[in-house]
This record gives sequence, C-alpha cells and structure tokens, in this order.
Amino acid sequence: MNKTTGLSVALVNPPFLKNYSRQSRSPCVAKSGTIYYSYYLAYAGVAAELAGATVSYIDAIAHDIDKLDCISRIVRSSPFIVIVDTSTPSIISDLNFASELKSRLPSTTVVCVGTFPSKNTSEFFRLVNGNTCVIDGCLVGEYEETVYDLLNRPEIVIERLEHEGLVWTQTFSSKTVPPALRLTSEAFLDRLGFVSEFYRRHLGEHGIKKHFYASITWPYLQILTSRGCPYKCTFCNIPSIGSYRTRSIQSVVDEFKYIEEELTYVSEVFIEDDTFPINKKRTIELCKALIDAGVRLKWSCNARVNTDEETLSWMKRANCRLTCVGFESPNLSALNGVIKKSNADQQEKYMENANRNGLKVNGCFIVGLPHDTPESIQGTIDYAKRLLPNTAQFYPHMVYPGTGSFDWAEKNNLLEHKDWSQWLTREGFHNTPLKLNGMSSKDLLAWADRGRLQFYTNPRFLWRMTLQAFSSFEELRRMYIAGRSFFPLLLGYIVKGRL
Repeated sequence: MNKTTGLSVALVNPPFLKNYSRQSRSPCVAKSGTIYYSYYLAYAGVAAELAGATVSYIDAIAHDIDKLDCISRIVRSSPFIVIVDTSTPSIISDLNFASELKSRLPSTTVVCVGTFPSKNTSEFFRLVNGNTCVIDGCLVGEYEETVYDLLNRPEIVIERLEHEGLVWTQTFSSKTVPPALRLTSEAFLDRLGFVSEFYRRHLGEHGIKKHFYASITWPYLQILTSRGCPYKCTFCNIPSIGSYRTRSIQSVVDEFKYIEEELTYVSEVFIEDDTFPINKKRTIELCKALIDAGVRLKWSCNARVNTDEETLSWMKRANCRLTCVGFESPNLSALNGVIKKSNADQQEKYMENANRNGLKVNGCFIVGLPHDTPESIQGTIDYAKRLLPNTAQFYPHMVYPGTGSFDWAEKNNLLEHKDWSQWLTREGFHNTPLKLNGMSSKDLLAWADRGRLQFYTNPRFLWRMTLQAFSSFEELRRMYIAGRSFFPLLLGYIVKGRL
C-alpha cells in the first residue's frame, strides 16, 4: 500500500427498497430473496486503500440503514470524496440522496457511479439539472482505477480538471458528446488487493451473511477474476460489453486460499465474471492451479452455452458446483433479435455435458424477446421444463437505457413509458416498460410469473429437489432461505390464475 494520502473517501450503496440489489444486471428486489454484494463499489474501496486513503464503506441495503442515519454517518467522517452507487429504477431516489448529502457537505465532492450515468450520461445530467441536484459529477465505466487516480492526484478534484472516466456537472451540457467508458486496465487488476479481504474488514461476518443468492449455497462471496465480455447481447446492461481483461491465475488462486483460510464460514464463492469460462485455455489452467494448490472451496460462475465438455470437466474437478447460463429462448429468431449468438442445439448440448459432469445449472430465460408471441413464450416455458436446470429464472425483457434493446424498443414505438421509477413494481420486482405483438407490459410480467409457476410446480423438478434436499444440508438450507420469500409468491400466482 502507498504511503497514506491523508484523504478519505466514502463509498455508499444508498438506502432504497429493502433487499434491493443495485449491482444486479437487472436491479430489483429479487423474488427469491437474493441480495447482491455491491462488488464494484467494494473494488473501488480496494483501489482507494491502495492509494493510501481512509475508506468508509456504507452498504445501507445490506445493513438496513435509513437515509438520515446513512447521511449522518457520512457527515461525521467529512470525506474528501463521496461515491454514490445508482441504478436505473432507483435513479431519482439516488440523485436526491446524493444532492441532500452534498447540501450537508458543500466542500466535499459527491459523484455518482453505475450503469445509468455510464451508459445514459446525457439523460443522467438532464435529471441532475431538471431536479436541481447539486452533485459534482459522475464516474463512467469501471471506476476503481479512476478513484485511484483522483486520490493520488487530488488537484484533479480540487481544480475540477478533466480526467479519463470522470465527467463534471459544470462542464456537461446538452451538446456535450458523452465520453467513452473507462475500463480498468489488465495491469491494474493484479495491483488490487482481494475484495474478499475488503469484505472481511468492512462487512464482517455479520454483513457477509446478510447476502444471499438463491442458487448458491450460503454464506457466499462474490468476486471477479476478469472483466467484460466479448459478446454484445443487446439486452446486456454491463458497462464493459465487447471487451475482455483478466487477473493473473496466481492472483485468483491466492484469493481462493485466503477465503478458505480466513473466511472459514463461507460455503461458496460466486465468480461474478460476465463470462468466466470464455477463454478455454485460461479456464483449464486456472482449474488445474486450484487443484494443485489443494483448494477445496466450492465455487460457481456465469457461463455461456458454447462452453465445451472438456472445460466443464476441469471446472467440476476444481470444485465448481454450478454455472449460471443465459439460455433466454430456444427460438433462433428471438436469439438473433438480441444478437445472442447461440442456438437450441448448443443449449441442449450444454445441459447434457453439465449433467454428465455433475454440474448444476441456474438457467435464465427471457419473455418478450423480438418476434416473441404468446405461443413462442409458452414454448420457452415448456423448453425450460424439458431442460430442467437446477434453478430457473424467468425475466421480462428489461430494456435498460443505453442498451441495444432500449434503442430497438424506442425506434419501434414499443415503450409504454420512460419513467425510470416505473422499471419496478411497487414491491420492487421487475416491471418492464415493453409492449410487444399485442402483449402489454402487464401481459409480459404475467408470462414471466406463469413461467416460474409452471417450472417450479413441475413434478420432475419437485422430485429432483426433494432428493437434493435429503442429500445435502447446505442444499436444504439454500432451498429453505429462498423458499421463505419465493413460495408464497408462487401461491399468489395460483390465486391470480397464472397457471
């Protein structure tokens, strides 16, 4: 770590709805009780500490801290910079929070981060000006290297100088061309310390156990071993689409060993890389290195259906438990409509290979893709039941601003509104603004509900889960935690006639 700069930074996941996951690719209150880590915010904290700054990390969602208490904590520390996380559905609330904080700390620089200011920068500043917010600006793209720069060169902040990845409110106008998103360099990824060590110090065991992921055994951690994805699916909301950078294999192995030795209560690590096994050579080398190091910690990851059996076999040998896979739909026209670059044959082959190697699968499906009709959506549900992954998620097509899906919907007059606060229901669940082929947004939500109900009441699925629950206490505990919030919703679907 560098010699201390004498500066301090507050990183804030601000209050909103209870159990709201801002960092999720589709931010919401999850029906399954899933609560994401604010992992990008935490990595920025690691970078700030690398710069020698004092870090205050306040996750108001995980610790259920209300607005007044959250602001009071930050005011007491009087930091040099405050970084406020945002998301599309919560953006108005987030801006109001940041603005109120700035009014209490006028000499402190307050900036926002997240996919909304990154991918929708002009709209972000329109909201800032339209709501007379007094925040200082935003950081666009992946922002931990920008945070490191600002703390090492405070004159950038003091004198409001231009810098990569930083946009000042005072210099942005309606005619300003939104800046290119900054992506953390591969060299910097290995300079960062372990986010797991940051979680241990700033969240503690109690805070870590506040997080839950319905398909992952609990307690769990979220870490990144790479950044970006070379694919360009139009619905994807990540800031680093079309790119790919990795940490060194030794760095990843060392972090696994750290978690295994220092966080002994952690049951599983979720590798939140956008497409963890996308590089076959690196994936196999990493798996072999984990095996050689004697790491026995379970882990799961995001994967694509073009991951081959050899790679899956090595992942299993290295204690991979589950892969989270975006099947989306079996219909080629729908998949091509979002540039998914996959097909049903690949999907079915992937499931065969995963099953043969004893890997569980969390399958993701989308209703309301281009060319979807009620008949094709029912076909997607039936297909999910036939594939029979270990868990399944059914999303309405969430067309976030700054994505190709949003541009497609806007161009074809398929948006019912552009009220960002209405991207969620009153309960905080997904609420797409999309209408399609005679189906309203409410119809698409009902189809997603119908998909969940038909999948999770499928006798084949129920029998498999019964066997799984009796075979492992950790699996039973995972099902119990998820079921407390999820199964009452299923009963509600029955009452509403979703079946």
